[in-house]
Amino acid sequence: MIGRLDRYLLSEVTKAFLVIVLVLVLIMASLMFLRTLEEVNLGGLGSDVVFRYLGLQIQRNLSSLLPPAFFLAMLMTLSRLSRDSELIAMQACGVGPPHLYRTLLLLALPVALVTGWVALVLKPQAAAGIYEIRLQQQQQAAQIAGLQAGRFYVAGQIVVYIGAIDRRKALGDVFVLDQRSGKTRLVVSTAGRHRLEDASGDHLVTLFDGHRFDGQAGAGAYLIGQFDQYQLRIAGTGPTQQALSKRAAIATPLLWRSQTLIDRVELQQRLAAPVSILTLALLAIPLIDPSPRQKTSGRILLALLAYFSFFNLQRLAERWMEAGVTPDWLGSLWYQVAILACVHLLLLPDRVGWRWLWRRG
Repeated sequence: MIGRLDRYLLSEVTKAFLVIVLVLVLIMASLMFLRTLEEVNLGGLGSDVVFRYLGLQIQRNLSSLLPPAFFLAMLMTLSRLSRDSELIAMQACGVGPPHLYRTLLLLALPVALVTGWVALVLKPQAAAGIYEIRLQQQQQAAQIAGLQAGRFYVAGQIVVYIGAIDRRKALGDVFVLDQRSGKTRLVVSTAGRHRLEDASGDHLVTLFDGHRFDGQAGAGAYLIGQFDQYQLRIAGTGPTQQALSKRAAIATPLLWRSQTLIDRVELQQRLAAPVSILTLALLAIPLIDPSPRQKTSGRILLALLAYFSFFNLQRLAERWMEAGVTPDWLGSLWYQVAILACVHLLLLPDRVGWRWLWRRG
């Protein structure tokens, strides 16, 4: 049975968690909206799919926001209870750390289930939708009939600007920035033509009476040339069914049945979010000193180190598993056990009274 004290703790953590999630989602949405508007301005994304694209991005990244939000909510709630001497009062009533662990795990379990659903189901669906939109926009941008004068268009590592287009689809005042093969090439032309190669699906742009500049930004060595005719080949895009080949868009049941290393890395990356909810719940309680008279700077510093180490080691563990540095049986979730063990070992002297022995020595 859940008592009145348990309901109080759960309600305080839940309210803090919902507020933090809302704030983080608003910050993420505003940043992504600015990036999306920039892509629309550059011609890489159509204005008719802005809000759908933004919604899919939020859906894809939501699972990465829930674990840190839950960890911060627990730390904020427990810190306030310690500052107001409520944790000391709870201990006087017989409510110690084991009871706090049990209460917080009652909330962590449903949050972990929701996070798992978001990471295992919604995230690959959002990734597939984003990839399909990208392919559709690239196909539309690559077709000369869909171009408009006075706008920039992005096709991979090529940026094209067309100043004018007449009824016969002749190009005027063309600017091309080509960054393929690790080199930077600027091409400026007063006129040009475009045609689609049927055999390969590539787009062939022929420019007339222009200049070419080869070199790296900030370097003094530039090659400047003038041409009467210059041909640029832009690789065509494949069908939208290629979205299924994107690893982030692969359905989770397919990853479960796959035996390839890269698919196992992707699967464990999705599983890391719900598992980290439970791990962070076990980290939060020992990081807060119940006595408001004790100096909390050391534990706050340890909480910050644990927080940043946790999410940085996650990316490192995934890279090590993908590169074959760690054995297959270890996987990429070992860092959660390592951080949990390190924090508890560092706080062990406070629990067994070693601080008193050190002072006497």
